[in-house]
Amino acid sequence: MTEVIVTGANGLIGSVFCDQLASSYNFCKLDISNPTKPVDITKADSIEEALKGSDAHFLVHFAAFTNVTAAWEQTDDVDGSAYQVNVVGTQNLVEICNQHQLHLIQISTAYVFDGEKPTPYSELDPINPIEWYGKTKALAEAVVQEKAEHWTILRIDQPFRPDRFTKLDLVHKIADDLRARTLSGQFTDHFVGPTWIPDFVKVIDWVLRTSQTGLFHASSGEQWSNFELAKQIQQIIGSTTQIQSSLLNEYLQSHNRPYQKNTALSTKKLIAQLDFELTPVVQALAQTQF
Repeated sequence: MTEVIVTGANGLIGSVFCDQLASSYNFCKLDISNPTKPVDITKADSIEEALKGSDAHFLVHFAAFTNVTAAWEQTDDVDGSAYQVNVVGTQNLVEICNQHQLHLIQISTAYVFDGEKPTPYSELDPINPIEWYGKTKALAEAVVQEKAEHWTILRIDQPFRPDRFTKLDLVHKIADDLRARTLSGQFTDHFVGPTWIPDFVKVIDWVLRTSQTGLFHASSGEQWSNFELAKQIQQIIGSTTQIQSSLLNEYLQSHNRPYQKNTALSTKKLIAQLDFELTPVVQALAQTQF
């Protein structure tokens, strides 16, 4: 089987990717948490040592610092973990990929946008990150586009998986809070574009199968308010908890961290080329184990 190098293989998305495609590829996992062979992507020599003897042609880069609030607390700190992992780590991987003629598949985010557009963002919309996490991911995208010889960038938003994971995704958090009757008011003026991870894995497999290059938005292509999403989850789990509505604009009056009003992504470019259909969010939620 074809060997594929993977960073962040034990994470929310990477673990599903490796499990779902275990019969199709051999995975060389670069992970700092490996008890015997830890790989720190912020250190180029650590990556180089791990790739000795590899005959892979692809590297899928899931590893990232994704805690948006924690990243905001590190704003402008290039020595902080958000910048080091998201930017320096990506720079190192680009250089290694070029040396080994590897096709880099970079996982990025809708947080590279400012959130002011009322409709889903396309790949042609200009990026304008408004907080540090988005800025580090935008810088990482720039490194890939400007320096990588063979690359694909896949942007997603609010990924969720069918099962529970140590780091709960948005839909599992909502379900837990509904059951505990601790769900805070849900924004009616804040919009997201949920990404069904099993579909996203198939998108990456499509890139691997076709060697497709370029920038693609790879979420569900749908736009949901937090309130609408919570109501849908409530219906699926049979919760009787009353969901209160709230406004992001009011919330921001007492909070300093900036929030994008909309991170939904248009997938028109992607679905025009895919050889399978994306799962509607309602169907994906129905398949989720809450």
